Amino acid sequence: MSTATDMLDLYIAAEKAVLSGKSYTIAGRALTRENLSEIREGRQEWERRVANEQARTSGGSSTYSVADWT
Repeated sequence: MSTATDMLDLYIAAEKAVLSGKSYTIAGRALTRENLSEIREGRQEWERRVANEQARTSGGSSTYSVADWT
């Protein structure tokens, strides 16, 4: 697993915890319901990074896609 994948997993766990009314800690910082938008922004950032890593390892590009109409 990569760092990006690990971080994405942490943000998903934090989002689930906060949505269920719990607090969560990432890198020594306590996150609560007030931080939900921040958690979601972080999760989206790490989702982009994971997608970029996967695209690089598969030889593709996460920026562009090509439709095959045949």
